[in-house]
Amino acid sequence: MFRLALCQIGGSPDKEANIAKADRYIREAAANGAQVIALPEMWNCPYSNDYFRKFAEPADGRCVQFMSEIAKELNVYLIGGTIAELEDGKVYNTCFCFGREGELLGRHRKVHLFDVDVGVFRFMESDTLTAGDEVTVIDTEFCRIGVAICYDVRFPDLSMKMALQGAKLIVLPAAFNTTTGPAHWDKLMQVRAMDSQVYFAACAPAQVEDGIFKAYGNSCIADPWSEFIAHADEKECVLYGDIDLDYVDKIRGQLPLLKHRRPEIYREENK
Repeated sequence: MFRLALCQIGGSPDKEANIAKADRYIREAAANGAQVIALPEMWNCPYSNDYFRKFAEPADGRCVQFMSEIAKELNVYLIGGTIAELEDGKVYNTCFCFGREGELLGRHRKVHLFDVDVGVFRFMESDTLTAGDEVTVIDTEFCRIGVAICYDVRFPDLSMKMALQGAKLIVLPAAFNTTTGPAHWDKLMQVRAMDSQVYFAACAPAQVEDGIFKAYGNSCIADPWSEFIAHADEKECVLYGDIDLDYVDKIRGQLPLLKHRRPEIYREENK
């Protein structure tokens, strides 16, 4: 059993102000007993193609150093939400993950870019961002933790692969908007928890009045039976949930989905 905290915070066009806010909320979470703490997607800048490259920084930049240092200072695991990462002229939507000593445990670059047009809302991440191409599962003293980012949640194969690689918790920094959020947010988090038999934790930005991007908020933690054990509204907060690894084993034992898979039937060449 360990305590997970999701820091639902809203960003602004002021990077230093965003870092200061993240610092406050991470400290609050640690003071309340959280051993694993997560930040939301693009916590250090507005969620907009106009800002991604402007705010992008290399893997040894200001925000990564801040996250490493605070993880070490507070002796916590930090799933660092996402920032715009700059490498070789390309910009990635990247989650950096740190251990208790501030060491980098893993880095997930968003695999599925959000290029959609749902009528009232159109967004093309590929105008600015480059997609990653790796599954990310990190090791902690508690369990293996899978990391995905926002739109990645809509692709069940990714979560399943994390579960098959030993993940018992998946953390998803995610910035849904107020069109897709009310329609799909809760359903997606519950079904990913259920079909991969993991705790599934989605950490969203808070909704900021007059913000450039109107986030849905509603950070949540679903257990492997698909029940919410914690759920926020749209406001800034720290959301806590106790992750019971014995419960994961119990559900997987009672309903052994991972063992009953028949991947030879699912392969593309068998269609």
